[in-house]
Amino acid sequence: MIEVLFGESEVASMKAAKNKIVIGRVNGPTSVWMAGKKTPPPKPFAGWVEGTADEVVCLGFMLDIGDIKEPVDSAYRKDLIYSLYAQNQYGRSDELEKELRQAGDIYARELQRLKSFLEDGGAIRIWYSDAPYSRCGFYSLCRMLLKYENEIYTVKLPEYVTREKSIISYRSWGEVAAEEFAGFLSYEKALTSEEARMYASLWSDLAEENSPLRAVINGRVTGVPEDFYDFLIWKELTRRPVKEARLIGDILGHFPIGVGDWWYARRIDYHIQQGNIRITEDSENKYARMICLNEVPALPTSGTEWRCARI
Repeated sequence: MIEVLFGESEVASMKAAKNKIVIGRVNGPTSVWMAGKKTPPPKPFAGWVEGTADEVVCLGFMLDIGDIKEPVDSAYRKDLIYSLYAQNQYGRSDELEKELRQAGDIYARELQRLKSFLEDGGAIRIWYSDAPYSRCGFYSLCRMLLKYENEIYTVKLPEYVTREKSIISYRSWGEVAAEEFAGFLSYEKALTSEEARMYASLWSDLAEENSPLRAVINGRVTGVPEDFYDFLIWKELTRRPVKEARLIGDILGHFPIGVGDWWYARRIDYHIQQGNIRITEDSENKYARMICLNEVPALPTSGTEWRCARI
């Protein structure tokens, strides 16, 4: 069974799950509701996912961002992926720089590898969540799958799981440890041709609209303006200087909606250029610089209802 996922960290965990080797635990912004406790309970060992690490495919194209009329393996998409990954220029080696520049090419090769599996008639299992990058990756993949008749299965990350006396809420597969993945196989279901056509149609609609950004609002993937998530920056940033890494960490921790740190870093750069955010202490490592609110930004009145919706 070929496992398909849409993010680097979740792919690493899945490879470990199919390797029968735990290479580390993920301590992401997982939400936990429990009486009298503030730390998650121990993660149970749920067994291993059958197969090998070679049967895991990463399609990390970040399709919730940017022009989606361009092919996923286009030069445009590769440049976009690099620009997001490469924002922190501090202390980076030539080897890491090369690795970042090759990320888009690696995903393109992964896509070709998946097509080879499909052409050989193999079954695939798609692991997706309500994180925008994951839902967009899933919809885009469904459009590609229309020309294949392979057995297709999906495992959608549930809104929450109950563990002992706790309710654990995950926002993406990147928050799930390797030893937990097998426990989610009970959510596996076959993807029917009708469902694949429906999701492919939704992706076609999004591509036709081609907004600069896509978000999951009330369970639906919707095209939104580029400043859609900016209100989260304004909720956390004040006139008191704070290290940029701390600000982004607070946003990720308080609002775990499946948006990466690199997106907030890009928007912070934009608002520095616009004069809405001020650098009080600069650094070659931009995540280490101290920043504060320069003045209360005048948020656009159009689209305010987006920010009031459940995301």
